[in-house]
Amino acid sequence: MNKTARSAILQEQRTISPETADSESNWQLELANACRDPDKLLARLGLTGIVPACKTADFPFLVPESFIRRMKLGDPNDPLLKQVLPVEDENVDVPGFLSDPVADLNSSPVSGMVHKYVNRVLLITSGSCAVNCRYCFRRHFPYSEAPRSLESWEPVFEEIWKRPEVDEVILSGGDPLTLNDRRLGVMIEKLAVIPHLQRIRIHSRLPIVLPSRVTEGLLKSLGQSRLQPIFVVHANHGNEIVVDCAEALRKLVQAGIPVLNQAVLLRGVNDSVEAQVDLCTRLVNVGAMPYYLNQLDRVQGAAHFEVPVERGREIIAGLRKKLSGYAVPRYVVDVPGCEGKTEL
Repeated sequence: MNKTARSAILQEQRTISPETADSESNWQLELANACRDPDKLLARLGLTGIVPACKTADFPFLVPESFIRRMKLGDPNDPLLKQVLPVEDENVDVPGFLSDPVADLNSSPVSGMVHKYVNRVLLITSGSCAVNCRYCFRRHFPYSEAPRSLESWEPVFEEIWKRPEVDEVILSGGDPLTLNDRRLGVMIEKLAVIPHLQRIRIHSRLPIVLPSRVTEGLLKSLGQSRLQPIFVVHANHGNEIVVDCAEALRKLVQAGIPVLNQAVLLRGVNDSVEAQVDLCTRLVNVGAMPYYLNQLDRVQGAAHFEVPVERGREIIAGLRKKLSGYAVPRYVVDVPGCEGKTEL
């Protein structure tokens, strides 16, 4: 997170209403205090012999305390550590790996909005995240060009008004939950007055990596809207679905909000039947449904995470033998130009 974003968070902390002060300030302080030095994390985990990639890379290191606490001491192959630690393989130029692998920029009729599929649009609500996953397909996205102030979002709202076929809006980013409850609530209210919209979907990794973000204010904003809320979270390994994270997911489910999980198939992280069984089981045990297992989007810097498609199919076949049908995610890939995910 850059200095400007951090200053904005601290400023918002000073304007929080008394009734939401505790829950709001907790997650914002945690985010402001997230670890930004991979050497410090490695020292804390007892892994001083590992040399991370250059700290000044264009995709900086960022991981919050809650996620760090779930990592195993002394384990260089910890599946959570491998998702966030910069490595030199990121600097290898591999043919076929692109800066915009899913062609977001070709599907943006107005800044801040992506319209690939007939009935839904995606809004780039924020350029910030609570964790920088090294395989992120938007790690090269030009977030500086997206709207920031609520006023600058008006052209996007106007564009949605002109598209009556759109009945669902996806709030994405970055991560939409890096916006505070007040700002997120205003955006939801503005979308709710568009008559042909019926649902609002929030794609967020914060309930997983920064569970304190699931505040009463957030649940209230979603519960009071006429739009049906749907939450899509992002966990890749069963070790993520523990303690505070499991409790945050339960809060969403108990508030009556459908919770789905999208995972990414990652080499050395979750590319085994055992790892996927554990992830899917822990999700369904807190009421979150495994939704997609995504084949890696081929973004520059992430080639070392790619798993062969045939291996992915073998894993899904293994899950079908071990899990109830509702606990098996769909194995998909995002192919530019297709009107939806392509099943593998």
